Amino acid sequence: MLKTDKIWMNGELVDWDDARIHVASHGLHYGSGVFEGIRCYETPRGPAIFRLREHLERFEDSARILYMDLPFGRDELRAATHELVARNGLASCYLRPMAFYGYGELSVGAQGNPVDVVILSFPWGAYLGEEGQRTGITTKISSWERIGPNVIPHAAKATGVYLNSLLATTEARRAGYDEAIMLNAEGYVADGPGENIFVVRDGRISTPPLSMSILPGITRDTIIQIAQDLGFVVEEALLIRTDLYVADEVFLCGTATEVAPVRAVDDRELGVGPVTRELQKAYLAAVNGIDERWSHWLDVVDAVHAPA
Repeated sequence: MLKTDKIWMNGELVDWDDARIHVASHGLHYGSGVFEGIRCYETPRGPAIFRLREHLERFEDSARILYMDLPFGRDELRAATHELVARNGLASCYLRPMAFYGYGELSVGAQGNPVDVVILSFPWGAYLGEEGQRTGITTKISSWERIGPNVIPHAAKATGVYLNSLLATTEARRAGYDEAIMLNAEGYVADGPGENIFVVRDGRISTPPLSMSILPGITRDTIIQIAQDLGFVVEEALLIRTDLYVADEVFLCGTATEVAPVRAVDDRELGVGPVTRELQKAYLAAVNGIDERWSHWLDVVDAVHAPA
């Protein structure tokens, strides 16, 4: 991670090195927090945050699911995000809003603990690597199941949920693969540890439904809309692991990942196909403000200046 100048923390900008919490903070002990991953891109109209409104809506939804009352409203968080991007002087960056139960009681229940809210911004390239975006990544079906909806609510982008993802990612990478693919308890394809998944077969695009314990991905929704605008048939469908083996194409998507072709699943070679390439190109054109068809998703930052 590359350090930047400022972090927005509980209503004010603080120096990066001064953005600290107490070691007795509830969120550190129990994973009682929520977060978002957002990207700001350099566009012809200036730095623009992609689908900021939808990300902040999901941030609020995640907090509500965890009984968490955010001390800042959506408009305040939008203004804070703009202020942070401008203050750090980054034309392109990754943004990480986060809310967590802070220092107070250490009982499992967090009643009475304050809710701390922070936003980070820093440069971050493609999550699975630029080379992976060009030539495709290798994946392994994980032995770790995706958590069920009545275990921890998958609709919340909650910090504690990602221990499930950490185990799957670590297992895959220790075995020499780029990323994991996770199944649910019934054996249906769910998603990647930090990405949604799409399968292409005979020109049709399929993706698991939200009932498969997957995060309602904003990039997933973006890809569905772009694919439909380009004339593709997109359907939500139950998928099993062999559907991945015999697919024409498979790709993963997410804010950090963007669009990553999957060239192999469990050592079955798929290669990188034309549908994935077309959607990858269209997605990058949308987020970078090159194609005006999707310009309504761009929240242009009002002003950017170099750090003082």
